[in-house]
Amino acid sequence: MPKNVLFIMCDQLRWDYLSCTGHPHLHTPHIDRLAARGVLFERTYVQSPICGPSRMSFYTGRYVSSHGATWNNIPLKVGEMTLGDHLRPLGIRTALCGKTHMTADVEGMRRLGLAPDSEIGVLVSQCGFEPYERDDGLHPDGARYPRNAAYDEHMKDRGWQDENPWHSVANSAEDDDGNILSGWFMENADKPARAADEESETPYITDRAMEFIREAGDTAWCLHLSYIKPHWPYIVPAPYHDMYGPETHLAPVRDACERRDAHPVYDAFMQERVSKAFCDDQTRTKVLTAYMGLIKQIDDQIGRLMAFLDAQGLRDDTMIVFTSDHGDYLGDHWMGEKELFHDASARIPLIVVDPSPEANATRGLRSAALAEAIDVVPTILSFFDGTEVPHILEGHALQPILHGHADGVRAVAVSEYDYSMRDVRRRLDVAVRDARLTMLFDGRWKYIFAEGFRPMLYDVQTDPDELCDLGADPAFAKERAQMEQHFFDWSRRLSQRTTRSDAWIAERDTVLGEAKAGILIGYRTEAELREAFAEGQPENKAPQKVS
Repeated sequence: MPKNVLFIMCDQLRWDYLSCTGHPHLHTPHIDRLAARGVLFERTYVQSPICGPSRMSFYTGRYVSSHGATWNNIPLKVGEMTLGDHLRPLGIRTALCGKTHMTADVEGMRRLGLAPDSEIGVLVSQCGFEPYERDDGLHPDGARYPRNAAYDEHMKDRGWQDENPWHSVANSAEDDDGNILSGWFMENADKPARAADEESETPYITDRAMEFIREAGDTAWCLHLSYIKPHWPYIVPAPYHDMYGPETHLAPVRDACERRDAHPVYDAFMQERVSKAFCDDQTRTKVLTAYMGLIKQIDDQIGRLMAFLDAQGLRDDTMIVFTSDHGDYLGDHWMGEKELFHDASARIPLIVVDPSPEANATRGLRSAALAEAIDVVPTILSFFDGTEVPHILEGHALQPILHGHADGVRAVAVSEYDYSMRDVRRRLDVAVRDARLTMLFDGRWKYIFAEGFRPMLYDVQTDPDELCDLGADPAFAKERAQMEQHFFDWSRRLSQRTTRSDAWIAERDTVLGEAKAGILIGYRTEAELREAFAEGQPENKAPQKVS
C-alpha cells in the first residue's frame, strides 16, 4: 500500500479544550486515541493568531513576513510554493475538503497569463490543493462570500428549500413560533441549530473526506480535511447544544491587574466589541455551551473517520496530523476572538501519528519541545521521503522527535500579527506599516515587540496564566534584552532567496567558475590566466588563447 497523509485542521480550537490536553469536563476520546498512537506536541504555536495568515504559514511552511499574506483576504502571492507543490512531483495527490481561507493573487495571475480555470490556475487559486470540495465556512447572505453549491444541494436533498441553508438552517435556531434566530447573535448560542446533526457542516465534510479516500484508491494521497468549526457562528445541532452546561465551564482566566496600566495595543483590543461581549458572563456561558458542543461533535466525527480508515486497511500506512489554525480567548484576559499572543489564542494542539516503525518508541509521548505551524509541511514532506528544501521551508521536520532521536528542533517559537486592518490601528493613530506585533517564546519568556510602543513580557514559568506584563518593569531589563536579541537574530534570517539552495551555491567554483565560462575579470595577462588554472585546477586544461 502507498503512504498517505490525513492532515486534519480545526478552526479556532483552543489547545486546552481537549481531554488529552487537560480539560476536566470536555471528553474527546477519539482525539485522545490519536495522541496515544502518536506524539502530542504540548507547546505548539501558530505563526499568526488569525485564520488567513496562520493557514498560509501552515501551507507554505514559511513565516508570515516571508509569504506576505499578512491578514485575512490578503492574497498569497503567485510563486509561493505550497504543500501541494512539494508533493505533486513525488506523485502524491494533494487535495482539500474544507477550508483554506486563501485569497488568490488574481492580479499576479493575470500578469503572468494564468487562466483561473486552467490546471495550473486552479492550483494557484486554491493554495496548491486540488479542491475536492472547498468550503471556507462563511456564507452569509450577500455577494461578498461565495456559497458552497454542493452543500446547498446536500441540504435540498434533505428537504430544506431555504435560499441559503448555511445561514438559515445550519447556523440558525428556531423559536416556538417558527421565527429564525441567527447563530451570529451570541444570545442564541445555547439553542439547537435547525439542522440535524448529520446535516450540519462537520459530518458533511467528514463524509466528503471519506468519499475522496474511496475515490483515491491505491493512489498515494495527502488530504487536508479542514473543519470549519468550532469557529463562529457559535451554534451546534442537537444533541450537542446542551451537553455542556455552566457546571462544565472553566472560569475565565483574567485579573483586574491586567487592565491597570495595560499596554496600549492590548488595552485597545480589550475595548473591542467582541471583547466586551465575552466579558458578559451570561453571554460567555451561552457561547461556551455551544463551543464545547461543537468540539464534541468534531471528536465524534474523528471517531467515524478513524473507523473508516481501519475498515479500508489504511491505518498502517497513513500519517495523521491533527491541529488547529489558532485558539479563542473566550473571555480570558478580558478578550474575545483571537489576534494577540496569550496561550488561549496563539497556542494550538498538535498531534502527529507517524505509522512508521521508527516511531514506535515514542507512541503516547507528550513532547515539551517548542513546535510551530510551519513544521507541518517539512514533516509531511519527510514522511514521503521528499528532498529537504531549507532555502524554501522555514519550519523543521519533526521526525527527530517522532523517532526518538532528539528532544527538540528549535530554541524559540515566533508568531506575527498585522493589526492594520483593525480599528485598533486608527484609535491608536498608528501608520499602516507600523501596525505590527511579533511574539517570541523561548519556553519561559514570552516577549512581544510592538512597533512604536514598549514591549510586553511574560514569565510563563512563574506566571503560567500570563497575568503580569513585565514589559515596563526595570527589574526585567536583562530578560527583555535577551529576547530582543532573539528577535534580532530571527529577523536577520535569509527568507527570500528561494530559487537556489545553499547547497547549490556552496558547490559553485568560486575561484575559476567565471573564468571557465569566459568571464575574465581581474586578469592582467593571458599568462596570469594560465597560471591560475595551473594552480587552481591542474586537471583542467587552460583555456584557449583569447584574442
